[in-house]
Amino acid sequence: QVHLVESGGGLVQPGGSLRLSCVASGFTLEFCDIGWFRQAPGKEREGVSSISRDGTTSYANSVKGRFTISRDNAKNTVYLQVNSLKPEDTAVYFCATHRPNIIPRLTRPASWDYWGQGTQVTVSS
Repeated sequence: QVHLVESGGGLVQPGGSLRLSCVASGFTLEFCDIGWFRQAPGKEREGVSSISRDGTTSYANSVKGRFTISRDNAKNTVYLQVNSLKPEDTAVYFCATHRPNIIPRLTRPASWDYWGQGTQVTVSS
């Protein structure tokens, strides 16, 4: 059974930082892509960042230079370090992975097959 569990969200002031974690179970993430997505109230889910099996990373233009994705295969965990947070970053953040015969795309949330429950990030004064 595939499980993804996000953690690390919280309430921070503008300019603050958090480290989000995505812990995988039921599979080994070393040979899978992992994506981070977010969804704000009234908006569609959007891709934030992804990391491939070979370590290649992708970022949405809105977070380049502020967010960093990384992977610790020994812990079966992917992290998203979020810095210089803005109120517009407020959303529920989800991690996702995929079936073996699928090549997911960060810009297409529907191309990802397994999702965690999400962790809330709120940026406000």
